[in-house]
Amino acid sequence: MNSLTPSADDDGTAKATNRAGTATLRQVAYDSIEDLLNNGGLKPGDVVSQRELMEKTGATLGAVREAIPRLEAEGLLITLPKRGLMVPSLDITFVRDAYQMRTMIEMTSVPFAIKHISKSVIAGWIDWHNSAIDHLDRGDEEVAQRLQRLDWDIHLQMVSAIGNALITNVYRVTSIKTRMVGQSRIRVTPANASRVIGEHLAFLNPLYAGDEVEATKALCQHIDNSLTLALGGTL
Repeated sequence: MNSLTPSADDDGTAKATNRAGTATLRQVAYDSIEDLLNNGGLKPGDVVSQRELMEKTGATLGAVREAIPRLEAEGLLITLPKRGLMVPSLDITFVRDAYQMRTMIEMTSVPFAIKHISKSVIAGWIDWHNSAIDHLDRGDEEVAQRLQRLDWDIHLQMVSAIGNALITNVYRVTSIKTRMVGQSRIRVTPANASRVIGEHLAFLNPLYAGDEVEATKALCQHIDNSLTLALGGTL
């Protein structure tokens, strides 16, 4: 895959479908706000109005208003009467709890991923990582950003392979909150992308080979490293 185009849509497969109609406009607004939370466009403690969200996302005001109840229910936004919407602040205890849950879910996902994710998809992920290395040596920021998107998508696809929509949604929302807490510490950059690629390949190669034990071991190490960074440590 020499084009360095991830095998899945940069925003995840769910966002690439159905972009017409009232329900879809709401979904597009939700996805755009989610992107802001994931990428630091909205940070913990920020207070914004519905109109500011409309301007930041390019969605209609009506679509933003329809997306807000879901974001509130998931704990991603909090309504402040007469002030607007606040991005919640999250503490270290939340980070530790979130990563403990993430580890439990992702360890469970490995045998399901081996069974349900096609080898061609996993091979595409491996090929993309191998192709990206030379570009990262030149400090390619765009490739680092694509790697970040692919990182999120790989983990979510593995969890989705379990086939439990409730688990998948809890995992997805918790992942967004974790990214909100550790924006600068756990983001993929040209400086750390080689390490991330190495950690990914360490579990993707045995995943492709159907080696559940080695894939689980390497995936656990990858998550442990992320937790260390999220808490302000170094590797």
